This record gives sequence, C-alpha cells and structure tokens, in this order.
Amino acid sequence: MSDIPAMHTLYLNITKEQLPIIYRKEYNVKFCGLEKLHPFDTKKYGHIFKILTDSGMISHKTVVVPNEAKNEHLLLVHKKKYLKSLKCSFKVAKIAEIAPLILVPNCLIQKAYLRPMRFQTGGSVLAGKLALDRGWSINIGGGFHHCSASKGGGFCVYADITLLIQFLFYHFPKQVRSNIFKINKKIELQFQVQKVMIVDLDAHQGNGYEADFKGNDNIYIMDVYNKWIYPKDIRARQAIKKNVPIDYNTSDELYLKTIKKNFLEALSEFKPNIIIYNAGTDILAGDRLGGLSVSEQGIISRDEFIFHQAISRKIPIVMLTSGGYQKKTARIIANSILNLYELGLINNSQEYYF
Repeated sequence: MSDIPAMHTLYLNITKEQLPIIYRKEYNVKFCGLEKLHPFDTKKYGHIFKILTDSGMISHKTVVVPNEAKNEHLLLVHKKKYLKSLKCSFKVAKIAEIAPLILVPNCLIQKAYLRPMRFQTGGSVLAGKLALDRGWSINIGGGFHHCSASKGGGFCVYADITLLIQFLFYHFPKQVRSNIFKINKKIELQFQVQKVMIVDLDAHQGNGYEADFKGNDNIYIMDVYNKWIYPKDIRARQAIKKNVPIDYNTSDELYLKTIKKNFLEALSEFKPNIIIYNAGTDILAGDRLGGLSVSEQGIISRDEFIFHQAISRKIPIVMLTSGGYQKKTARIIANSILNLYELGLINNSQEYYF
C-alpha cells in the first residue's frame, strides 16, 4: 500500500439541492462494437440515468458527478504489480472475458474500458463519504465484487468495495474524527467509521473483497448467492460472517424470506457504522448467469426492505448496482430507486455534519 492519498480529489462536497445519486456519462463503455460481445449491458448506467431524469427525480444539475480514481488512489488497495499487469491486453481480456481484446492495443483498452471502470470506482469511493453526509447514497455503477487487491476476475477490474471501505477507515478513524448525526434536528448521536457491514445480494459470491477482508473483525459480510455458479471460492468464504448459499431457480417467496431472516439476524449480531449494499440484479428470472428466478417486484421489495432496515436504524447505507445481464435490468433498477424515493426512504431530510 502507498501513503494515504489526498481525499479531496475523490471526496467531493455537494449542494443541498443535489441528491447523493452518483453518475457520469463516462461510466458507459463504447468500444467500436466489441462491447456487444459481452453479456453485460455496458450502457446500463446511462439507461438508468435517463429513466430517472425522465421521471423528474433527478437532473443533470442535481446528479453528483464523480472524479476518476487515479493510480495514487488505487494503490491504497491494489498492488503495483497488479496495476502494471493491466497494461497487458491479454490480462485485461482474461478479466473482462472478451477474447478479442487480446488483439486490441492497450492504449485503446485503457481509454475505452478501464477508464470507465476507474470513474465508477471513484463513484463508489465518493458514495461512502456522501452516505455519511446524507444517510444514504447510490452509485449508478460499481460493485466490482470479484476483484481483490491482487487479482481481477468475473468482469471486475478494480476492487471498488475494498477501496471504498479503506478510504472510510483512513479518513474517518475513531481516534481522529468524530461526526455529529442530526436526525430531524432533535437527536444527536456521536458517529465515526469503525465497523462496516457488507450486504452482498448479487447472485454471485463476492470473493474479491472477501479475500481482502479475511480475518478482519471490523468487517461483517453477509453474502447471499447461488452456490452452484461462479466463482465457488471456498477459501474466500472463510471471511463471510453470514453465509447464505441458495439454489438454482429460487423465486420470490423463498428468496425474500431468506433475505429478511438473515439480514435481521446480521443486524442483531453486528452494529455497523455504515452498510455497503451490493444490489445485483442478476437474481432476476431469465438471467442466464445468475440462475435464479426472482421477479421485478421481488427485486424492488428486496431493496425496499434493506433500505428500510438501514434508515429506520439510522445506519448510513451505500448502494452499488453491481451485476445484472438483461436489457430490462436498467428499468428495474430505476424503478426500485424511484420506489425508494416515493416511499421517502431516500430524500434530503437527513443531514450529517463533520
């Protein structure tokens, strides 16, 4: 690891008019058509943003635009050897699972593929800070849970979840900084980042950050995943405190019952200062990579339950959109965010003061 990078380049302050929803057009990957060879909808982020703006919930003026995570930021987590390896087109092609990238000059890969991932990573880091400011945040991107400090995989190049958490630990340690959390301007609670809960509800096991946080008692990981699919990382599972493997074709009733039971148990076992919610939508019925059978309404109900539990307990929450491999995924994510907004679970009424 390098010295602590300057926080101000990624940690931005936002206006009262802005909602802590993070996005920029550079999130979307455009690569001369090569992106069409990938199962991931690389323009999903733009589609989500358009639906939210068309609804009137956000606009170009109210959305939060993040900065790119640079080498000095990435080195807080990643090893120099790993970042250097990304200058090899073969290495990137292997992580992205797009074989033709082997033939593409690396300078083009850096610009068209890795740079969008670095912007999304910067968005995830910023989301941590904004959740402390406002009580919640949503990065319309990120959630690269298969990438660890020394190894990428499963389409994930940068360890944004590990980086987000390490930034919080470095910049908001208990012995250095204490924050005041004002709720409805009446109740004041002392706040600092000391304990973090990761709730990973993507269909795949989050083996990247699990490898990074193995043995760390300040991190509580709840991971609900299809046990029969990638990555089947038995070693990384040792880091999971609430391990919830599920079967193929699990549908709404059993899925939501399982989520509710285990999340409530997790919150009774561990009192986090912040929750990192990896809200993958590859659990959707018909997603060939997820192998589950949850409906659109099931996803919306899942997100609503997670946010309700966090907000009602006054625990800041970060949402990352993570995996989801169908064209209709973007609309489902947008509809879920709109539902949270309409219910008042995400708004500008909560304020944090450093």
